[in-house]
Amino acid sequence: MSLTAEQNPRSILAKLADMPSYLAAIALFLLMAMTFFDVVLRSVANNPIESATELTRLLMAILVFSSLPMVTWKGAHIVVDLMDPLFSIALARIRDIVINLSSGIVLFWPALRVFQLAERSRSYGDITEYLGLPQFYIGWFIAFATAVTAIILVARGVLLIFAPQKVTV
Repeated sequence: MSLTAEQNPRSILAKLADMPSYLAAIALFLLMAMTFFDVVLRSVANNPIESATELTRLLMAILVFSSLPMVTWKGAHIVVDLMDPLFSIALARIRDIVINLSSGIVLFWPALRVFQLAERSRSYGDITEYLGLPQFYIGWFIAFATAVTAIILVARGVLLIFAPQKVTV
């Protein structure tokens, strides 16, 4: 008995892994549309969108932090490779292992700290200025995305040790 694409656990995981990309795309589209209408309303009717700055901050946070785990998993960070010629293939692999593991371990601290700040914001009842949205939701999202990115970095480091062919560099 073969599984259809809808029943295949691997395709379900692949769709789940693509969700942050869809969220980033939606945030980018909303940011683009809001900016367009803000400029048009400001120019034509002299009546800008009051909460545009607030929405821009929220949408940029969603865009950046939803993209971060996928960019990290694919190894698509912007890198400066000025010193790459100085490293042999074996040394470059060791360097990448050390960088991934140490970055992943260190990144847990900001994730924890952002979560603590979000919880403090929740306990104070902090809301955004114009829309009145609770601020802790975006803090939770940032903390979660940062923690996922830290886990991915550690996983990349471990995979580079035991199965380097499975890691894209």
